[in-house]
Amino acid sequence: MLENRMTLEYPNFDFKITHQKAGQRARLGVLKTPHGEIETPNYIFCGTKAAIKALSPAQMVEARTDIILANTYHLMLQPGADLIEKMGGLHKFMGWDGPMLTDSGGFQVFSLGEGTMANEIKGRKGAYEDKNRNLLQITEEGATFRSYLDGRKIKLTPELAMDIQRKLGADLLMQFDECTPYHVDKEYTARSMEMSMRWGDRCLKRFEQFDNGAQALYGIVQGGVHEDLRRRSAAFTKSRPFFGTAVGGCLGGSDEEMYNAALWALEDAAQERPVHFLGIGKIKDVFTFVRLGVDTFDCVIPTRLARHGTAFLKGQPGETINLKNARYKEDKEPLDPRIDLPCSNYYSKAYIHHLIKAGEILGMQILAQHNVATINMLMREVRGAIKADTLDALQKEWLPE
Repeated sequence: MLENRMTLEYPNFDFKITHQKAGQRARLGVLKTPHGEIETPNYIFCGTKAAIKALSPAQMVEARTDIILANTYHLMLQPGADLIEKMGGLHKFMGWDGPMLTDSGGFQVFSLGEGTMANEIKGRKGAYEDKNRNLLQITEEGATFRSYLDGRKIKLTPELAMDIQRKLGADLLMQFDECTPYHVDKEYTARSMEMSMRWGDRCLKRFEQFDNGAQALYGIVQGGVHEDLRRRSAAFTKSRPFFGTAVGGCLGGSDEEMYNAALWALEDAAQERPVHFLGIGKIKDVFTFVRLGVDTFDCVIPTRLARHGTAFLKGQPGETINLKNARYKEDKEPLDPRIDLPCSNYYSKAYIHHLIKAGEILGMQILAQHNVATINMLMREVRGAIKADTLDALQKEWLPE
């Protein structure tokens, strides 16, 4: 493994905690990147294939978005990292001027072997048996899989994951890891975690070779639902010169398991580094995990729900409403007049209901921008509540019982 004495400077990046009440883990911060600063806690929206589903970068800006992410696995297959580098990197390629994160591809490679990611990460039964055989092998060297586009064999290693992310040119990068499934025993989880730690060292070594100050690397805490493994993995990332810490892997089959897995990781993580929570982003989750000190979240759910006719609403029990429901057929009210965008304060629920039922793309676009704007409003209000120490009251406003 890499010697602990290795250092990386990250001269064009910074993370400062600007407010944290004594005895509490919730905190405010400012994350500085070469493409701008963002206030934290914040939400990173998923532009998996260099595009936010149904929305342009301009519409994301209108919805007051600060930061987005793209996916290494999908972009390495299409259109390819070399082409994106030739076009000037992801920012120029897709027309996004703000901060950007790329994941390493490990999450998606894992899903090839374990079926639906959401099911497996959250421990839903049946996911493990429903395997996609595109994942051929995971070894110490890396993961071998078949492209879902043309069936060719590809081996993704920690070094290649770093090389691809360098070419993509995002600000924040993730180490390559194995996203350990839920339905395996502790022995497997430990072996997987240890391999991810060795992969983390290989990622750091490769990153150092091309580091020019334009990117920063996060280490990922694995360990499943086992306290000793989570704490050990967190201690490893703390001992290495990562810029930030990400919490990944299986988080259990219940809210309690998810909470504990995050708590164990965060208690032993480097407190001065930004903390990212991979793949978690419902409104309830935001309130739960900002209290543990999470600084950024990412999730596909705001735009995915929109494509299925569902809208986030502040003050709605259960967080969402489904515009496909017949009760909205004659509803003249807009989704949310508190949001100063036509998607939220102009179009009636009846019109959106019609668009969704008719399969019109505009309906998905309206709901996607509304959901993004709603989550951004949530994060602004969460930041205000942390500063005012009114997080409990704000949660009751957003999630009435």
